[in-house]
Amino acid sequence: MRKRFEQQLILGQKPIGQTPIPKKEKGTLIELIVALKTIFNNPGYNDKVFSVLENYLSKNKLQTGRKGMDLWMIFVLSQVRLCLNISYETLHDLANNHYTLRYLMGVEREFGYERQEFEYQNIYDNVTLLDDQTVQELNTIILEFGHEVFKKKETVALHLKTDSFVVESNVHFPTDYNLLWDSIRKCLDTITFFLEKYENIEGWRKIANWRHDIKGLMREFGKTNSSGGKNKDKRIQEAATKYLTKTKTLLAKLIKEASNLPMNDIGDVAAHYTLEQFMSLAQKHIDLLERRVIKGETIPHSEKIFSIFEPYTEMIKKGKLHPNVELGKKLTITTDQYDLIVDYRIMTDEQDRDIVLELADNVLANYKVKSWSFDKGYWNKDNKAILQLEVPNVIMPKLGRRNEQEIEEEHAPAFKRLKNKHSAIESNINELEHRGLDICPDKGYHHFTRYIGLGVCAYNLKKIGKALIAQQKEKERPLQQAA
Repeated sequence: MRKRFEQQLILGQKPIGQTPIPKKEKGTLIELIVALKTIFNNPGYNDKVFSVLENYLSKNKLQTGRKGMDLWMIFVLSQVRLCLNISYETLHDLANNHYTLRYLMGVEREFGYERQEFEYQNIYDNVTLLDDQTVQELNTIILEFGHEVFKKKETVALHLKTDSFVVESNVHFPTDYNLLWDSIRKCLDTITFFLEKYENIEGWRKIANWRHDIKGLMREFGKTNSSGGKNKDKRIQEAATKYLTKTKTLLAKLIKEASNLPMNDIGDVAAHYTLEQFMSLAQKHIDLLERRVIKGETIPHSEKIFSIFEPYTEMIKKGKLHPNVELGKKLTITTDQYDLIVDYRIMTDEQDRDIVLELADNVLANYKVKSWSFDKGYWNKDNKAILQLEVPNVIMPKLGRRNEQEIEEEHAPAFKRLKNKHSAIESNINELEHRGLDICPDKGYHHFTRYIGLGVCAYNLKKIGKALIAQQKEKERPLQQAA
């Protein structure tokens, strides 16, 4: 059973809506707390946020049973983690020791009353309940609230900027030989699970030797591959042959022995599934390494895997010098003149120009747009022509040679002015990376997408909180001058 928040105050409990904001303190967390407090005190947006949370976290759940963490606590903690770009350990410490944050969560008590504290696992289990769809809906509400804060008139059209960057996965740099080792060691880890659980399994007395020998051959191959000297190609082939022979021998043994492993409970079934998965990946990388080194083939990009743990990972070249390649997913963001992110989307094996029309359909259905700027990567003749039917000023520099008409258009004062303003999105991207979207520490694509959504939400809330603080100072300035 989950509540929105604890509506019936108990002795010593302090009301969320009266959370004190320290005027002398500055920083990201205070800006976030100001935005969250304002949303909580606004009945309309308060109800919208809780309706989304209830629809996902409380739908089809019984109204009886053990009390779960309040929906408001989950929402607040999920935003704090991404806004400050902190680990769950640091989040656990803040939830138990930061006075203003605890006040906002509704758990702070006056001195002398019983103190409520959170366990680490309780925070982790609840914050990870949110999914990407829920976060997208929450971000829509936050964006609507933000435009009310920033806009002086309802009819103000938006000036949009769109660009992309890479959110990296938490993976090591992939090569076919170290991915083969990853697959093999996970197979051996699974066998070790069975050996520790059952004492009567035979045939794996030398499992430590298998691990030691294969890892040594992998390191020997890597060292040979990166060093110089005479007859390098021959030495590489010899090292690869030893490595492949040993891994093939182990894989044959695994295939033979897998059917003899116990399957007595759900844990055993899961272990069998894991073993089959990593055996398949081992076979794939044996094949890739043999084709590349022994047979001298060039492996097509489509056949490569860049992580056996995060298989969604792509190797992306953005044309930068440092780093020249990045491992993760491209994220396209669209910001407005208030630096709020009005749209974001994760790209899968797509170029920037491929998503423009889909992006336009979504944005133009919800907002009135006066100008929209892109960089050259988004250019396509059809993209620009279709956008110009709906948007008065489309800034999309041509990729490649331009004719006289295009040169004249791109040298027009209005075009140059909006093109120069487009660079502001780089600072938005930099701030997003400081909100945690430089590299995702969470495992699995489901958590990757949720992490990105929460990062965008936290970014928007911080911007809104900063604006609210500035507006409050403007209101107080005449009173201070009069005094």
